[in-house]
This record gives sequence, structure tokens and C-alpha cells, in this order.
Amino acid sequence: MIPSLLIANRGEIACRIIRTARAMGIRTIAVFSTADANALHVREADEAVAIGPAAARDSYLLPANILAAARESGAAAIHPGYGFLSENADFAQAVIDAGLIWVGPNPDSIRAMGLKDAAKARMIAAGVPVTPGYLGEDQSPDRLAAEAARIGYPVLIKAVAGGGGKGMRQVDDAGAFADALASCRREAAASFGDDRVLIEKYILAPRHIEVQVFGDRHGQVVHLFERDCSLQRRHQKVIEEAPAPGMDGETRASVCAAAVTAARAVDYVGAGTIEFIADASQGLRADRIWFMEMNTRLQVEHPVTEAITGQDLVEWQLRVAAGEPLPCTQDELAIHGHAIEARLYAEDPAKGFLPSIGTLEAFDLGDPAESGVRVDTGVEQGSVISPFYDPMIAKLIAHGATREEARERLADALDEAIVWPVRCNAGFLVEALDHPDFVAGRVDTGLIAREGEALMPPALPSEEALIAAATALTGPAFVPGLRLNAAPRRAGMFLLDGQPIAIDFAEADEADEAITTSVLMSEGGQTWALAPFRAAGKAAGGASDGAILAPMPGRVIAVDVAAGDAVVRGQKLLTLEAMKMEHSLTAPFDGTLAELNAAVGAQVTEGTLLAKIAEA
Repeated sequence: MIPSLLIANRGEIACRIIRTARAMGIRTIAVFSTADANALHVREADEAVAIGPAAARDSYLLPANILAAARESGAAAIHPGYGFLSENADFAQAVIDAGLIWVGPNPDSIRAMGLKDAAKARMIAAGVPVTPGYLGEDQSPDRLAAEAARIGYPVLIKAVAGGGGKGMRQVDDAGAFADALASCRREAAASFGDDRVLIEKYILAPRHIEVQVFGDRHGQVVHLFERDCSLQRRHQKVIEEAPAPGMDGETRASVCAAAVTAARAVDYVGAGTIEFIADASQGLRADRIWFMEMNTRLQVEHPVTEAITGQDLVEWQLRVAAGEPLPCTQDELAIHGHAIEARLYAEDPAKGFLPSIGTLEAFDLGDPAESGVRVDTGVEQGSVISPFYDPMIAKLIAHGATREEARERLADALDEAIVWPVRCNAGFLVEALDHPDFVAGRVDTGLIAREGEALMPPALPSEEALIAAATALTGPAFVPGLRLNAAPRRAGMFLLDGQPIAIDFAEADEADEAITTSVLMSEGGQTWALAPFRAAGKAAGGASDGAILAPMPGRVIAVDVAAGDAVVRGQKLLTLEAMKMEHSLTAPFDGTLAELNAAVGAQVTEGTLLAKIAEA
């Protein structure tokens, strides 16, 4: 067995790998950037090595720094986790050339499946059905636009070297193609160092079905059944489950066999995922499911597969890397019950899901022993959510005898989540899990986009929750009645997350004397702070003067207007890159660009005045 393991990653996946390695008696070594010096994964490892500045490109994405840390710590093996260098074939080869054990597939397999166009060509040769599209070498905008027209709109532009929803755009008509292509290429270049794209037919009723595969160095390849990752927002997975709702035995056998064929076609070793797109307009059918791509690594959603099979996939990875055969044969694997995973992100649904950063002054996801819900996280109360990395802060995984049991268990756990003052999507996840279509298993990748506002959690806590919080502040002399921004009427004035709110009291004067501090309230996955108005100071008002402020720290990557230009409501003004994603800032009304303070390449902080529009 491997004696010592360096984890070339951070956050929850590093903590997840450390947990299994420790149980196997393997010494663990963490790596960390300056931003992660006090991170949970650093403290949980047996040893930790600094590898550079906060930006991932200067630390976690530098193979030389990782290898130097391995030499310094005497590591025998390197596990890349997912993201960062996990699918970098050159890094894998460098690890092997350094005489270390690479916990992952052979570099040749990574190369074979790493470029989507080449991977599809290989799958066609192997007899695996693929989605109609364009995989050609001619990357000129005119040729790509012509191919999109040939395939027929809507189409999907995808980065050849992409993954995780980066460098991917849906285009519904020819008029939107050029802008979408330019944005896709910028994001692909920033994320992967490769701006090449391919074009695929966009399936109108798509289900995202993926199959977990595993191979060893003794010629064995098995599958561990399928997962459904159809609930997505902007091509980013939000909720995943296993097995896929509505998957019958015959279709499962067909798609899983195709996945094994795909893995064998590249002599695959280790954990991998074969991703398929299904046209679910007539239910899941074997003749309407096509290969999309292969992820040559462990997936974020691997816990749902672990839950239904009873297997530890990280243990499988470590044993295979050590040269052992797979722990199970295909006949020994079976599905037990149902599992659902939700990704808890540091983002604000009320502000277009913009990432949220700051210190987790309050963070409580419950006791897994009581809730029966597994929590994989790399943070704890007091941790800092920084702008440098992916905003996912935890995964919650529920398993039950039935899908409904797992769904209810997960929704209950998220309903009681406390995250503050960093915003999170727990309330949104509760609404998604409780949506009638999700409850019935009628999921597809367009569900969230279609439902929109129906999935937004309430902007305010219930009257009952507010009363309970106000009572905790002021004592029991209290009667119902709350009015946001209302004039006081025998009322105590409070601030609810910084906004004034008046709450009626039976004995206002006496209750007012009891106010001493602030309290947190949690409901439906959302957390609010209630504070006395006089203690918290004045609330910040929203500006309506046309000021365009940076919603978060980031880098300006495109400016589409010039000072003095006439603009219309909704027109894109500039693009900000933050937390590995692009965010377009648009005009709030018709007018003239009176001020422009943004330049391409500029780093800006949250609240920076980037532009100002004067009304026409």
C-alpha cells in the first residue's frame, strides 16, 4: 500500500481524500497557498507545505511547485483531486517521471479523452453513439458560424479542453452567435489556456446522464451504475442523484455497457466518468442517449455513487494506483436505495447568483449522526470564503430506501442550514428539491432556467420567524405585525440584514429598553440578522442614479462601450471575470454613458465605480 500521499488540491476534496487515506493508514500531506494557510484541509493533514500566492495560477496550478512540495515532504504518491491539475496529462507524466505514484489514469488516456473533438472521434471509431456536431480543425468564426447554421439552432458552443461548465454557451439564433463565441473563447483561454471550441446540437429536452467507470492495471473495467446530473444552472451542476429517475433495466444495461466500451477504448485505469446527453422527450431510451465527453478523474458528485453501492471510491483509487486489482467484480456490484447530493455555493440567488465572499461568522449544517445526511466540506465556522477559488463550500448527500425518502431528508437538512453573513444558495436548493417537477422526477437541464422566479426563496422571513427573533432581542412583550420600511406605529425599529423594519410591540417603551444585541434567524435554508436600529446605525440605501458598481472583486476582461455613447436598458457595458466565471454588467435604463472608469485588465474591488449612466 502507498505509505504517504500528497493531495494536490484544496477545500472539501482535499479533506475528503485525507479522511479515506487516514483510515487506510496512509500519511497525508496537504499543500496550500497564502490564502489557505489556515484552511481546514491544512490542519487535517499530517503535514502541510506552502506552494505560493493566493491566485491558483501562482500556486495550485503550478506543477513545479507541487512536485517541489512532494520532494520536500517525501511523498510517495500524488492525488490530484478534481479541478486544477487533475486532467493535465503533462503533470501526470511529470509525477511518474519523478518516480512518484500518480493516483489517476495513464497520461495517454487523459490526452485521448481530454480534447472533446478527438475524444468524440475515438468514440465513433469504437462504436459509441455521439451527439451530432462539428469537431473540425478550422476554428475561424465564419466556419464555426456556418457549421452552427448547418447543424441547426439551438446549438451549444463548448471549449475543446473544457469542463465544469467553463467555456460553454447555448446559442439560440445566428444573431447571438458571434458574441457567444467570443465570450466562450475568452473564458476557455482563461480557464484552460486553449480557446478552441466545438459545436454540438443542443437537445431541447436534455437529461445529463453519466456513468461511473473504474479500471485497473490487470485489464478489468467495471461500471458503478449511473448518476443523473440534469438539474443545472448555466451548465453548472446543482443537484445530482443516483440512480437516474425513470431509468429502466434495459436502458441502464445499454448505457452502462457503452460507458465500459468507451473506457476500454482508451485502456482506462482508475476512476472516470462517461457523460451522456439524453433526449428525454419520450422518456429515457437507449437509442436517444449519446456520448458527450469523459472526465478522467473523480467527480464532485461521486458520493451519491458511494451511497448506493456501499463503496469508497477514493479507496478504490488508492488501491488501483498501488497496483491492486479492483475491489469488486461487476457481478458483485448492485444498487441499494437512492441518493441525492446538493452543492452548497457561496453565492446570492437574490443578486443573480453572484459569488459571495467573507468570513463565515456562523456556519452550521447540522449533525450528520442526527440528520442522516453526509456533509463534505473544506470550511468551518470562522473560515474565510475568498474570491480566488470556486465558490462551492460544501456538499450535502442524503441516502434513503426510496428517492422520496432521500429527497425529504436532504431538504430538511438544507432547511435548517445556517450560513452567515456570507450568502449561500441553501434556500434555492430547498425550493428546487420541493418543486413539483423534481418531486415527480421530471428533470431536465432546462428546469431551473424555465422556472426562474418560482425557485427563488422568499426575500423575507415569515412573520413567525421574525417574531421569534425580535422576542429574543426584546423579551416577550410583543404582538404580531411587521412592515418593511414602514413608519413606526407603537413599534420598535430594527434592521433586517441592514434594511429598516418596524415591528409592533404591546409595550414598546419597556421592550425598547431591553434591546442589547443582534440575533440570527434561519428559515428555509436562509439566514438573516435582526439588529436594533439604533445599535446598528443607518441602513445603506440602494442607488438609482445609474452608477455601475463592481459586484465583487475581479478583473475587467472586456469593455464594450466608450464614454459619451448612447446606451439602452439591458445593453452589455463591460465584462468582469471573478471566481473563474464571466459576469456581464448591463445598463439599468436608457441614457448616455457619462463616466467610464473601467479598462481591460484592471483589477477592481467590490463597490468600485466602473461607469455611470445619465438618463436620456
